[in-house]
Amino acid sequence: MKICCISSIEEAQMAIDAGASAFGLVGPMPSGPGIISNEMISKIVHAVANQPVETFLLTSETTVEGIYNHYQKTKTTTIQLVDEIEKNGHARLKELLPEVKIIQVLHVLNEKTIDEAERLMHEVDALLLDSGNPNLKIKTLGGTGEIHNWEISKSIVIKSKIPVWLAGGLKPENIQEAIATVQPYGVDLCSGVRLNGNLNENKLLSFFDKVKTGRN
Repeated sequence: MKICCISSIEEAQMAIDAGASAFGLVGPMPSGPGIISNEMISKIVHAVANQPVETFLLTSETTVEGIYNHYQKTKTTTIQLVDEIEKNGHARLKELLPEVKIIQVLHVLNEKTIDEAERLMHEVDALLLDSGNPNLKIKTLGGTGEIHNWEISKSIVIKSKIPVWLAGGLKPENIQEAIATVQPYGVDLCSGVRLNGNLNENKLLSFFDKVKTGRN
């Protein structure tokens, strides 16, 4: 279970205490919530280094050089690529950063996303299915608070040979249905556990309670 858009050490600790196994740290983006400085990302990563949690750098860089340089400023355990990157970029990143997990975000727009997922599942460590739209004039690359077609996501999970995370509009009220429908490896949410932009402990605990109840 991954909580995204973490903005401070306090929010990171709140997520860990609630039961998060991972959290997302948002670097520069063309739009969307949760953007923090690379300096803050590095501070949060350092603060939780001895705790059992994965740290995801959300980067909108699309070149290997740009992604590598962004990672060097933050040193997270995982890189989450929120946009399509340059040709052969995944293989080159694995060569440069063999100890770092590479996760590719796919924005579920239509059934063509299934074909894209089948191509990418041989190149990265995991996929993350979200509800953005990189084709807009100002790209939306996550944090939309909107769900997408879960049947498409379900098809990708069935076909995938690697872990698949589900994101996009998840919240305590729909998380059980989302998990039952898609059966993802993990779930990822941002706005669904926030109030007035801040991580909310009550919403967070409700989310984890619903996930646990749904598994019983």
